[in-house]
Amino acid sequence: MKPFDVDLFVIGGGSGGVRAARIAAGYGASVMIAEEYRMGGTCVIRGCVPKKLYVYASRFADDFADAKGFGWTLPGKPTFDWPTLVAAKEREISRLSQIYRNNLLNAGVQVVETRAEILDANTLRLVSDGRTIRAGKILVATGGTPVLEPSVPGVELAISSNELFDLPVFPNRLLVIGGGYIAVEFASLFARLGSKVTLAFRGENVLRGFDDDLRDGLRTELQHAGVEILPGTLPKRIEKRADGLVVTLTGDETRTFDQVMLATGRRPHTLGLGLENAGVECDHAGAVKVDAYSRTNVASIYAVGDVTNRVNLTPVAIREGHAFADTEFGGKETAVVHAGIPTAVFTTPEIGTVGLSEQEARKIFDIVDVYAASFRPMIATLSGRPEKTIMKIVVDGQTDQVLGVHILGYGAGEMAQLLGISVKLGATKADFDATMAVHPTAAEELVTMRTRSARYVRETLDAGPGAAIG
Repeated sequence: MKPFDVDLFVIGGGSGGVRAARIAAGYGASVMIAEEYRMGGTCVIRGCVPKKLYVYASRFADDFADAKGFGWTLPGKPTFDWPTLVAAKEREISRLSQIYRNNLLNAGVQVVETRAEILDANTLRLVSDGRTIRAGKILVATGGTPVLEPSVPGVELAISSNELFDLPVFPNRLLVIGGGYIAVEFASLFARLGSKVTLAFRGENVLRGFDDDLRDGLRTELQHAGVEILPGTLPKRIEKRADGLVVTLTGDETRTFDQVMLATGRRPHTLGLGLENAGVECDHAGAVKVDAYSRTNVASIYAVGDVTNRVNLTPVAIREGHAFADTEFGGKETAVVHAGIPTAVFTTPEIGTVGLSEQEARKIFDIVDVYAASFRPMIATLSGRPEKTIMKIVVDGQTDQVLGVHILGYGAGEMAQLLGISVKLGATKADFDATMAVHPTAAEELVTMRTRSARYVRETLDAGPGAAIG
C-alpha cells in the first residue's frame, strides 16, 4: 500500500501556497491544496489587488483637477458612485480567483474547498466531510489576519480592511486607526474618493521603519489631500448611536464617524490549524518558526508566507513557496534571502523604496553620504497642485556602494522595482552617475544628483536627515 495519499498537502490557497503547489506538481509530485474561502488568498481577494484598483479609482480626483490646467473643460462636476466601483472590483477578483484555480487544476493539483486541520506530522482532516488525508509533506501557507484590540470597549463595531472593500454604503466620515502602510493607503484613497478621513495612531509619525524624510513628506501630502492627522491618539471606547459611531479618543475627546477601520497590525493565521498536535513550534505572536528553507522543527511540516512573519509581502511568499518546491521536490536546494527587498506604499503620491534608510545606514556604516532632491512633478505644474516628489540615495561613503534608494512621488513603485535590481547587484553611486538620463522624467533625478546633501561620520558628525531637501 502507498504510505501516503499525496506527496504534498498545502493548507491555504494564497500566493505562496498556490505557487508551491504548482511547482511541486510540475516536478511530478502528487499535490492536494485546501482553501476554505476563495482561491487567491489575502492579496487577490482582500489585499493588494482590490486595494490597487481602489487606489486607481481615487487618483481620478487629481486627474480631473489637473485636466483643467491643461486646457480641458469638464461638463459639470465629476461624481463618484461607490457601488459601481465595488461591483467592478468584485468581477475582477472573481476572475483572478478562477484563474488561480484553473492554473492549479491544469498543473494536476487536487483542489478541495474546505478547512484542513493537522492531526499529526503526516495526517490532516478535511473539516467539510471529515476525511483524513495522509501526506508525505505538509506546507502551511495560511497567511495573516487583522488584529483587533480586545481591550477597547465596542471594538466589535469597528471593521478591518477586509470589510472596508465591500461596505454597502460609502463612509462619508471615516476614522482610520493605525500608522502603517495599510492605514495610510486607505486614508489616502478614501480621502480622494470623497470621505472626510481622520487618521489616528499611537506614534509621533506615520510609517515607522521607513526613511524619515519620506515619512515627513507623506504626512504633508496626506494633509494636502484633506486627511486629519492625530498622532499619539487611540480609541478608548466605541459606541453605536443613531447618527453613527461615537468614538472616545485619547484625551476623552469624542467624535462621530460612519465607520471606524482598525489597521493596527496583523497576526499569523495559525489558530485552529492543529499545529500543536504535531508539535510544531510557534513564537509568541503565533508565527510558525522556520529555518532558511522554510522547515519547521517537525521534519515533514513546512511553512511559507505571512504565517511565518518573516517579511510579510506577497512576492516574498511567492518566492518562498517556489524555493520550497525547488528544494523538496526539484532537487535544487534554495534559500530565500530576506534582505534588500524593494517595496511600495500605494498612497498618492506613492512610496517606492529599497535597501537601508538613512537612519538604518547611520547605525551600521562609519561614513554615510546622502544625495537628495525635492521638486514639483511636471504633471502638477500647470494645475498648480502642491504635490512634491522626494528622492534620496543613501551611499556608503567609504566604498561608494548604494545602500538604499527612497522615493515619494508619481510612479515610485515602478521605479523601486527596477532600482531593486541595481541595489541587489551592488551598484555604486558612480554607476548611477555614469547612467544616461531619460528626459524629461522624474526618474532622471536618480542619475543626475551630484552634490551630497548630508555627510555623516559616525560618532563624530551628525548633519541631520535630508539636510538639503527644499
